Amino acid sequence: MTKAYWIARVDVRDPEGYKGYVAAAKPAFERFGAKFIARGGAHEAVEGPGRARNVIIEFASMEDARNCYFSEEYQHAKSIRQQFADGEIMLVEGI
Repeated sequence: MTKAYWIARVDVRDPEGYKGYVAAAKPAFERFGAKFIARGGAHEAVEGPGRARNVIIEFASMEDARNCYFSEEYQHAKSIRQQFADGEIMLVEGI
Protein backbone atom coordinates (compact mmCIF):
# COMPACT_ATOMS: atom_id res chain seq x y z
CA MET A 1 0.00 0.00 0.00
CA THR A 2 1.33 3.44 -0.95
CA LYS A 3 1.51 6.09 1.76
CA ALA A 4 -0.16 9.45 1.30
CA TYR A 5 0.38 12.92 2.73
CA TRP A 6 -1.47 16.04 3.63
CA ILE A 7 0.56 19.07 2.62
CA ALA A 8 -0.80 22.16 4.33
CA ARG A 9 0.35 25.75 3.95
CA VAL A 10 -1.22 28.10 6.47
CA ASP A 11 -1.16 31.71 7.63
CA VAL A 12 -2.56 31.88 11.16
CA ARG A 13 -4.41 35.14 11.84
CA ASP A 14 -5.23 34.43 15.50
CA PRO A 15 -2.80 32.11 17.33
CA GLU A 16 -5.01 31.83 20.42
CA GLY A 17 -8.07 30.88 18.39
CA TYR A 18 -6.01 28.44 16.29
CA LYS A 19 -5.33 26.41 19.44
CA GLY A 20 -9.00 25.38 19.36
CA TYR A 21 -8.47 23.93 15.88
CA VAL A 22 -5.42 21.96 16.99
CA ALA A 23 -7.38 20.44 19.89
CA ALA A 24 -10.43 19.68 17.73
CA ALA A 25 -8.37 18.05 14.94
CA LYS A 26 -6.45 15.72 17.27
CA PRO A 27 -9.15 12.99 17.46
CA ALA A 28 -9.34 12.74 13.65
CA PHE A 29 -5.57 12.52 13.34
CA GLU A 30 -5.41 9.83 16.03
CA ARG A 31 -8.29 7.85 14.48
CA PHE A 32 -6.63 7.73 11.05
CA GLY A 33 -3.05 7.12 12.22
CA ALA A 34 -1.63 10.49 11.17
CA LYS A 35 2.12 10.95 11.61
CA PHE A 36 3.45 14.51 11.55
CA ILE A 37 6.56 14.81 9.37
CA ALA A 38 6.86 18.63 9.45
CA ARG A 39 4.87 20.97 11.65
CA GLY A 40 5.50 24.69 11.46
CA GLY A 41 9.30 24.58 11.66
CA ALA A 42 11.84 26.84 10.02
CA HIS A 43 11.36 27.16 6.26
CA GLU A 44 12.57 29.11 3.27
CA ALA A 45 10.35 29.99 0.29
CA VAL A 46 12.68 29.71 -2.68
CA GLU A 47 10.05 29.85 -5.42
CA GLY A 48 6.54 31.27 -5.42
CA PRO A 49 4.59 32.75 -2.54
CA GLY A 50 5.06 31.11 0.81
CA ARG A 51 2.96 30.85 3.93
CA ALA A 52 4.06 31.21 7.54
CA ARG A 53 3.21 27.65 8.65
CA ASN A 54 3.89 24.49 6.65
CA VAL A 55 2.75 21.03 7.70
CA ILE A 56 3.28 17.56 6.22
CA ILE A 57 1.24 14.70 7.67
CA GLU A 58 1.78 11.07 6.65
CA PHE A 59 -0.99 8.49 6.37
CA ALA A 60 -0.81 4.77 5.59
CA SER A 61 -2.83 5.25 2.39
CA MET A 62 -4.66 7.80 0.25
CA GLU A 63 -7.89 6.30 1.56
CA ASP A 64 -6.86 7.10 5.17
CA ALA A 65 -5.75 10.62 4.19
CA ARG A 66 -9.04 11.27 2.40
CA ASN A 67 -11.18 9.67 5.13
CA CYS A 68 -9.45 11.76 7.78
CA TYR A 69 -10.06 14.99 5.88
CA PHE A 70 -13.73 14.22 5.23
CA SER A 71 -14.39 12.76 8.69
CA GLU A 72 -16.96 14.38 10.93
CA GLU A 73 -14.22 15.14 13.46
CA TYR A 74 -11.98 16.92 10.97
CA GLN A 75 -14.81 18.81 9.31
CA HIS A 76 -15.68 20.23 12.73
CA ALA A 77 -12.02 21.18 13.28
CA LYS A 78 -11.87 22.73 9.80
CA SER A 79 -14.78 25.02 10.65
CA ILE A 80 -12.74 26.31 13.60
CA ARG A 81 -9.51 26.63 11.57
CA GLN A 82 -11.17 28.70 8.88
CA GLN A 83 -12.15 31.31 11.47
CA PHE A 84 -8.53 31.86 12.50
CA ALA A 85 -6.31 30.96 9.53
CA ASP A 86 -6.04 30.99 5.74
CA GLY A 87 -4.38 28.26 3.75
CA GLU A 88 -4.43 25.28 1.44
CA ILE A 89 -4.38 21.53 2.04
CA MET A 90 -3.38 19.04 -0.66
CA LEU A 91 -3.68 15.25 -0.47
CA VAL A 92 -0.69 13.70 -2.23
CA GLU A 93 0.03 10.05 -2.89
CA GLY A 94 3.55 8.93 -2.06
CA ILE A 95 5.90 6.88 -4.19
